[in-house]
Amino acid sequence: MRHRTFIRASLFTVLLAGTVAPALAEGGIDRSAIVDNYADIALAKYTDSLETARELDAKIDALIENPTDETLQAARQAWIAARVPYQQSEAYRFGNPIVDDWEGRVNAWPLDEGLIDYVDASYGNESDANTAYTANIIANPSLSLNGETVDASTITPALLQDELQEAGGVEANVATGYHAIEFLLWGQDLNGTDAGAGARPASDFAEGEACTGSHCDRRAEYLKAASDLLIADLEEMVGHWTADGAARKNLTEGAPEEALRTILTGLGSLSYGELAGERMKLGLLLHDPEEEHDCFSDNTHNSHLYDAKGIRNVYLGAYEGPDGETVSGTALSDLVKATDPALDEEMRTKLDETMAAMQAIADKAEAGEAYDQQIGEGNEDGNARVQAAIDALIAQTRTIERVIAALDLGNIELEGSDSLDDPNAVFQ
Repeated sequence: MRHRTFIRASLFTVLLAGTVAPALAEGGIDRSAIVDNYADIALAKYTDSLETARELDAKIDALIENPTDETLQAARQAWIAARVPYQQSEAYRFGNPIVDDWEGRVNAWPLDEGLIDYVDASYGNESDANTAYTANIIANPSLSLNGETVDASTITPALLQDELQEAGGVEANVATGYHAIEFLLWGQDLNGTDAGAGARPASDFAEGEACTGSHCDRRAEYLKAASDLLIADLEEMVGHWTADGAARKNLTEGAPEEALRTILTGLGSLSYGELAGERMKLGLLLHDPEEEHDCFSDNTHNSHLYDAKGIRNVYLGAYEGPDGETVSGTALSDLVKATDPALDEEMRTKLDETMAAMQAIADKAEAGEAYDQQIGEGNEDGNARVQAAIDALIAQTRTIERVIAALDLGNIELEGSDSLDDPNAVFQ
């Protein structure tokens, strides 16, 4: 996936005046209980993300031990399953600094895959923006990056995290996280906006003469190191949301009003600037499959769906994990309903409309028309379907702004996007 060359997200500010509300709002809703439940849901989501990453790791072990079509497919399915709880956790971004500082290690995109492994000739040999564009760590046990020699004779989590992730300060040098693993499991998607995902053969992990793609032992080594690192990173985030964790304390030890500001910053920013803008409108404007989130696996429809679901379950204060276990409690919705019942009903309606629009995209993808096909140039029905979801996200964000106003939470900055706020900048 190529590096972007346009100006990225801007910020817009919700300017709202008002007095600070008491801890107990109308109807006796305890704002501290909302914050506690929000933190409990975070712990559940990151715990489920960790458990599904461990299940993925076991499938990766089986693939490396016995690379067959069956073990490769099992690893791919485990990767897709691991995305379900993780994507729902993204509603905790943008407002929680610990999450924001950490997130790039596990979910950074887009990535210049030539840093990691072999690529098709159509990818090109160089980039003015990235000297490591085709560094191919898997093929090179020693290489020069930005004038320094990197010893990659053994591919370890430390090498990926400390030497290669964002090497040279280039964001597209993504060496860790879900998308690095995705690329190694699927390979490049060379189909453009035609049908088909990446088609890496299982023999890319085989030993001896059965090896395709060369350096199969190092490819397996990289895949395992990336998987181990993902688990370690998720373990760290789980720790941040336990009873004594730093992320939980940042919220629960301060004023409940500040925690509510954090919650709504995350909901509004993910809804508008990140999901509606950078992840959806940008790709639709450019009709570019390189701008879809899970571009190697054609799983983008699920990533978008579960991002939207994550917003919804934070507002409603309830989350259901992969095993069917539910975490729920006092919700932001309860507070809004006590303050303005009609506004709460509007918010719930907007969330449902967004989910319906996202589900329509997902249903079409599961029926055989992948997300990258839906955003393809000339696909009027697919483009309209994606635009409908973008419109629903924007409308949902406007209601989030009204929630902020109704709760008298002061000035809050939500993430913006040139794709929505200044589309001409995308083409410059």
